[in-house]
Amino acid sequence: MSAVSSRLPVFPWDKLEPYKKTALTHPDGIVDLSVGTPVDPVPALIQEALVAAADSPGYPTVWGTKELRDALTGWCERRLGAVDLAHENVLPVVGSKELVAWLPTQLGLGAGDVVAYPRLAYPTYEVGARLCGATPVVYDDPVADLDPAAVKLLWLNSPSNPTGKVLAEDELTRIVAWAREHGILVFSDECYLELGWEADPVSVLHPDVCGGSYEGIVAVHSLSKRSNLAGYRAAFIAGDAAVLGELLQIRKHGGMMTAAPVQAATVAALGDDAHVAEQRERYAARRAALKGALEAHGFRIEHSEASLYLWATRDEPCWETVAYLAEKGVLVAPGDFYGEAGERFVRVAFTATDERVEAAVKRLG
Repeated sequence: MSAVSSRLPVFPWDKLEPYKKTALTHPDGIVDLSVGTPVDPVPALIQEALVAAADSPGYPTVWGTKELRDALTGWCERRLGAVDLAHENVLPVVGSKELVAWLPTQLGLGAGDVVAYPRLAYPTYEVGARLCGATPVVYDDPVADLDPAAVKLLWLNSPSNPTGKVLAEDELTRIVAWAREHGILVFSDECYLELGWEADPVSVLHPDVCGGSYEGIVAVHSLSKRSNLAGYRAAFIAGDAAVLGELLQIRKHGGMMTAAPVQAATVAALGDDAHVAEQRERYAARRAALKGALEAHGFRIEHSEASLYLWATRDEPCWETVAYLAEKGVLVAPGDFYGEAGERFVRVAFTATDERVEAAVKRLG
């Protein structure tokens, strides 16, 4: 066994391939609801900004242009309610998954350090811990479940992937206060924050949560979902200037630069709210159609008050549900991809086209 394979879990999506082959045999084709990848066009104003910056022969900077940093601080203040953000409080990154996977390494964590994350969670939190030799630990409630003496990095994820659960403001406030008391660095993955349906997600950067201080807290944001920019790898972090300053120096040495045309596209994307509202309407309609069809078919939906997924169950092992739906030409993600606690659920993405969502609704009907 190689050194890499011995410290990393099996890549989960490989296990879904046999079910994908089954779904592909459906006479009307597959409806792939297993991955939350955008399918709608990149808004024209973002494409235009990218093209206008295409003649970029020189190296971009890791910290980004002044225009980009202005856009990041301005958006955080306008959309998240953050106050008094300086350029030192923001840093562009090359997609949020890269940040999640390599953050523990860049923070200098290793053997004996604990990286904690929700019991049901995006697999890359665990991967990031294992890449640097740290110990991954899951929690239901970090304040009640964790030994604060060991935890160096605490991941929050609200809205949650996969469940769509949203942490209430008072809950976030309680966790942040506890983490600060024990000197634990908090990174809050908020990539789905603009996709609240039955709840209004709050950022850890909101003054009601952090008290107007960014000490010990960093928020992670992505343009992949809200602006259909998964292919651009456009994301950023915001919060504690001391932490971001250290990461900036490390990322300079590592050459982790957001491409100059992508920086320009990000400025355009964060400066426009209209395209976000339009995309929300598309997702809201797809969510309503799939939720109604699943519930009418005997599924129960839990949480799912935000994000791009429905957390659904037929009260059976998740792989039985995956197989059942694959026979109908519908591919979904098994809940145990996100932890043992998801073993009787499936995650259903509503990122397919309107036509494919309609096809899934008909098959469930």
